[in-house]
Amino acid sequence: MAVEERWVDVVEAARHLGVTKDTIYRWIDARGFPAHRAGRLLRFKLSEIDDWVRQSTEDQAGDVSDEPEPRQP
Repeated sequence: MAVEERWVDVVEAARHLGVTKDTIYRWIDARGFPAHRAGRLLRFKLSEIDDWVRQSTEDQAGDVSDEPEPRQP
């Protein structure tokens, strides 16, 4: 029988990543941080947060180029 992952609150999500609650709220609004609303409360799955961090890191690595950006006239 599989153990179901528990939901955590914003304090635990912030502690998991070593950031503040305010940072989590900003990431939800600006970067698509994985959050689920339960009434007025936000809940998170740590596995979804870890996946989001990995994906964000891969996206940023893909944006890096050795070639300079072309200059605009």
